[in-house]
Amino acid sequence: MPATRPGRALPRVLPFLAIAILGAQTSLPPPPAPQRVPAPAPDTGAPYAPQAIVPGGVVAPLYPPDSPFLNASRVHEPEVYNMNRAVPARINSIVNIHNPSIEFHPVDPVLNTGAVIILAAGGGHNTLNVGAEAADFVPFFYSYGINTVILRNRLRRDGYEPRVDAVNDALQAIRLVRAYAKEWNLDPRKIGIMGFSAGAELAAPAAVLFDAFDKEHAGEGGPLAAVTSRPDFAGIIYPGPTPFARGRTAPEIPRNTPPAWIMCAGAGDRIHALWAVDYYMAMLNAGVPNVEMMLYGRGRHPGQTLPDGSRMTAGITDRGGIPIGSWQFRFLDWFRDLGFLAKPGVETRAAQETALYMREPLPRPFGAPPVGQPSPPAPKP
Repeated sequence: MPATRPGRALPRVLPFLAIAILGAQTSLPPPPAPQRVPAPAPDTGAPYAPQAIVPGGVVAPLYPPDSPFLNASRVHEPEVYNMNRAVPARINSIVNIHNPSIEFHPVDPVLNTGAVIILAAGGGHNTLNVGAEAADFVPFFYSYGINTVILRNRLRRDGYEPRVDAVNDALQAIRLVRAYAKEWNLDPRKIGIMGFSAGAELAAPAAVLFDAFDKEHAGEGGPLAAVTSRPDFAGIIYPGPTPFARGRTAPEIPRNTPPAWIMCAGAGDRIHALWAVDYYMAMLNAGVPNVEMMLYGRGRHPGQTLPDGSRMTAGITDRGGIPIGSWQFRFLDWFRDLGFLAKPGVETRAAQETALYMREPLPRPFGAPPVGQPSPPAPKP
């Protein structure tokens, strides 16, 4: 028999040694620390450089450094991230936003529909809840060939007026994304915005105030001067008060108002449901095509306490298996039906029907008599 070489039996011995070593341990070692903890950029004295909160994001400030729309005394301040205590490296929300920005996430060319959704997170204008209402949607929409943009808009808590500054941020984001459409392989006719709660207070006005914004900024010159801020669609998710909320002076509804998809819980989130209905009824009275609304019987507003003591979650979380937890698939049904999931460059049914609506006579207001027929007498008190 051939002689055994020295050390030849060592590999057989190693597993037994490892077992012996593990067997000698009385407890497991502490788990390793998270490998990637997102952190804001430092304060360099120059305008703050926003950082991507989802890997691979392309971040662009909304305004040039010398823009009069920025607070020059604070634009250098770093953003502040509020982290999830139970899930390391997950950003729940962001505050102290003085250099608003967009964070673009492309999809693979094989999947790309050319559509892009600008995500406007909620948070009551006190925080920007980018975890559940923005970052979570990046991989979800990716699988359907939909590009995404996370909007970081300014907040009331930091001294800004949401109905002016934050709405301007949303409209400027639409213009900026459309300006980059060629470089980012986007279809410039498939650019829309989806807002959640306070973020819906940006999406809803963006869908009706774009003409005024474009006229106001037309004389500025520069690369965005001729780029429209009109969204091609709007998602209005458990909204705060829209421009059509009771007690507000409703704006004129443009004939080219984009289609909208509206979602809210019903009686369990009554005030937000009423604001959703306000927007829907304004569009219905005007005859705007392809406006759809889902009101769910069960559900609460995100963050509200449930009967078992837990809190209602937000975004695309399952919500315990109740129907409102699958709203995103109903949105995709609507989105697909209007042609937004077709290949880039193919005209959407949404665009065709908006063009048709613009050529038709205006519909009479709900309940109004036909033209030439006198109005019925007002009821006696």
